[in-house]
Amino acid sequence: MPSGFWIKQPSEAVDVPGTVVMLLPGNRTSKNSPEQSPPPNGEDAGQLKLNKHGIVLNPQPHDNPNDPLNWPIWRRDIALGVIGFYSFIIGGMTPVLAPVMTEFKTTFHESLNTLTYLVGAFMMAMGVSSLFFAPSAVLYGKRFIYLVSQVIFFGSCLWGAKAKSFGSLLGARILMGIGSGPAESLPSASIAEIFFAHERAYRTGIYTLLLLGGKNLIPLVSGFVANSLGWHWIFWILAIIAGTFMLLTFLFVHETWWERIAVPNQRSIKESEMAERARQQMHRPAWQPHPDSSEHTRDCETINNDMPAAAGKDVESETDSRTVFERKPFFANLAVYTGRKCDSSWSKVFLRPFALYIYPPILFSTLLYGTSVVWLSVIAETISTIFSQEPYNFPVTSIGLLYLGTFIGGCLGSAVAGLISDRIVRYMSSHNCGIYEPEFRLIMVGPVLISVTIGLMGFGWSTFDKDLWIVPTIFLGILGFGTSLGSTVAITYAVDSYRIYAAEALVSLNFAKNAMGFGFAIFVPIFFHKSGGRTSYIVYGSVEIGVCLLAIPLYRYGKLWRKYMHEHDIVKKLY
Repeated sequence: MPSGFWIKQPSEAVDVPGTVVMLLPGNRTSKNSPEQSPPPNGEDAGQLKLNKHGIVLNPQPHDNPNDPLNWPIWRRDIALGVIGFYSFIIGGMTPVLAPVMTEFKTTFHESLNTLTYLVGAFMMAMGVSSLFFAPSAVLYGKRFIYLVSQVIFFGSCLWGAKAKSFGSLLGARILMGIGSGPAESLPSASIAEIFFAHERAYRTGIYTLLLLGGKNLIPLVSGFVANSLGWHWIFWILAIIAGTFMLLTFLFVHETWWERIAVPNQRSIKESEMAERARQQMHRPAWQPHPDSSEHTRDCETINNDMPAAAGKDVESETDSRTVFERKPFFANLAVYTGRKCDSSWSKVFLRPFALYIYPPILFSTLLYGTSVVWLSVIAETISTIFSQEPYNFPVTSIGLLYLGTFIGGCLGSAVAGLISDRIVRYMSSHNCGIYEPEFRLIMVGPVLISVTIGLMGFGWSTFDKDLWIVPTIFLGILGFGTSLGSTVAITYAVDSYRIYAAEALVSLNFAKNAMGFGFAIFVPIFFHKSGGRTSYIVYGSVEIGVCLLAIPLYRYGKLWRKYMHEHDIVKKLY
């Protein structure tokens, strides 16, 4: 089997962001590196902390129970659950009014092109607010920003509930977008701060399922609410939900910031050198074990019971016992504001997401994530027009039910993205001398290309030909599968490539996604009415093919590009 699974390798051992040791000798089986192969460096390997399955923890947690990586798993998962379900609500805010667009034409006497600003302006406001809130979260902590943004979102819901004109409703939607920004730009960075690399895809898959699930289920619910109680009650109910999440966030989403060096340190360089030496051993003759080698291997994985356990009870380590830190009491974690986190200027932090666009992994992730989410917005802007006319003549509630297809597909996509992707990564790492490369995540782009393309083109073609409603619904399910899978792949690849820039990278992804959404909100209705559903959706599918094919050169040369950008690190200059 080729070294590195066709990933082009640097010629020398250097520190490459994202390349980490995932499995140590004795905890893996490799066709390229037999079990009797020596550890890359026994002394270095012994300093690394492992979980109970022998997986090297990345990043390495500190010997302090207050390090978020050392929180009990239930505490971390509760925080993820609160953030995730709040993102579920925020995710549904883009298409929440899709079922009532036809009603708005009569109520406000506005054209469909004008009404789409209720979607486009919301997305643009969300993108702009991310640019403001993300640097503030880096400087002042994510908990503080989560709570402030939720207060803004709560106020926008009250405004929308009282709106009586199109202008007033548009203003409420803009304010809602401002309050929604952090719920899309910060959760993935929070996941990177409280979960290890081998845990992220599964958790990111859960988050993506909730985020995109909101885009699929909220319109269904809003259609029933509008039909039964009137569209104003959509906002009243959202206000109640927003108030509930403000309380849950205050109680259970504690500050996840922890000081970790944002530039390569001695340990990270050692890990990269270990990874390179392990890779090179795939080209050497099989090593004959020394009589003491088995004992040496065990020494590399000795559990030191005197040391505070990192990451709950799953961690093994070989470090001397150190100062015992006391765990902060529960009420000490409820402070809304916990002080400034770093000395960087706000303007420098503001510029980091833009600088990241020249990093190939971030640029590709931006395109993949942006298209994955925007296609759902495209559906939201056209589905009411398509199914309220002949031959369907669907009422508001029936149009909302069509989103069940995308929700079911999204659930399957998140399951594949999380569980199967992690298994593929571990398999490839075990057959790559225990070395994990972020490019392993790109294997899942293949299913993304197939499913999203089929979903888009099939939906456009079937609705143009007036097929039975179940046919386009099936294609919506396929599209939901692909967009959920694509979103998770994009986020995990970006975070795994540059974990130290995770917060900034997610701002890059979300700002581009919202800018694309604003542009599509203006472009889609015009293009749809001019070219028809079949032609427009075939064009969208072709765009998806072009984006996904970029994964091929990125998979092949991604590590070299990561190395090059690390040696010419522009973002580092903004620290």
